[in-house]
Amino acid sequence: MADLPLAERTTFGLTTQLNTPDEAKATVEFAERVGYESIWFGDHVAFTSPIQDALTQIAHASAYTRKLTFGSAIYLLPLRHPGPVAKTVATLDHMCGGRLIMGLGIGGEFPNEFALSGVPVTERAGRLAEGIEVMRKLWTGEPVSHEGKYFNFPEVQMQPAPLQPGGPPIWLGGRQKPALKRAGRLADGYISYVVSPEMYREALDTIAEGAEEAGRTIERFDAGHLLFARIDDTYEKALDTAAGHLSVRYGMDFRRATERYCAVGTADDVAEKLAAFHAAGMRYFVVDMIGSDEERLEQLERFMTEMRKAAPEIVGG
Repeated sequence: MADLPLAERTTFGLTTQLNTPDEAKATVEFAERVGYESIWFGDHVAFTSPIQDALTQIAHASAYTRKLTFGSAIYLLPLRHPGPVAKTVATLDHMCGGRLIMGLGIGGEFPNEFALSGVPVTERAGRLAEGIEVMRKLWTGEPVSHEGKYFNFPEVQMQPAPLQPGGPPIWLGGRQKPALKRAGRLADGYISYVVSPEMYREALDTIAEGAEEAGRTIERFDAGHLLFARIDDTYEKALDTAAGHLSVRYGMDFRRATERYCAVGTADDVAEKLAAFHAAGMRYFVVDMIGSDEERLEQLERFMTEMRKAAPEIVGG
């Protein structure tokens, strides 16, 4: 196991997209009733399918709850200047009551959205790392300045500071070694997707190496994962449905990836995959139940209901 101070308790959130005020209210009420503790939103400026802005969705949904945590999984910081983002996130942290997690990543799978944003796709890793530095400076609420490769500004004081001291926790995504080392140097947590349990365990080891190389002492590190899942009467039926929907979403044949990385099948099949991820160190599951929009809430409720029976040691009774 990676030498990281991981949580003992396992947490479950859901990821979704909200398109109307009624849908936002209903989703928040559903999450609280079923037992999810957080709601997460994806982010792209332009994607293969319609996608809403992550921070705007959080701002709206947070008005309906004083209980749920909200997160981005993941927000593509390199597409934006970190100064205005820092201001928006600081405000959002207040509006969420301090229940906000910023999952950040570099993106790059869709280079045209970088062209649209006027950002060279080759600069995305550097802009992410420096952007985090800029945001954390501004989140102190003190007078700060910055001279960097991508961002420069004279002394300025951004107030109010976020409700959470130092700003919301930053979780970084990524699968390659440089991204994982970056998480070890800079992040409060890790949020992955499309990895196997074996890859996840190796990722935490690499993150720990990155922290050690940076001379960093971590008091708490959150180990999260965006889990694609589908429960059905048979493994084959669940696999066919999940692979079909994911292939459309990402504009590529996703069947082999679904077999390897996703939790699909009967409740026992899904529980087995959950147990493997938990043994690898995962403590924060962000569940994306794959299927049609009409059956999404049904699948999310089925997941929590059936996992409480099939994997009570992880989900709880």
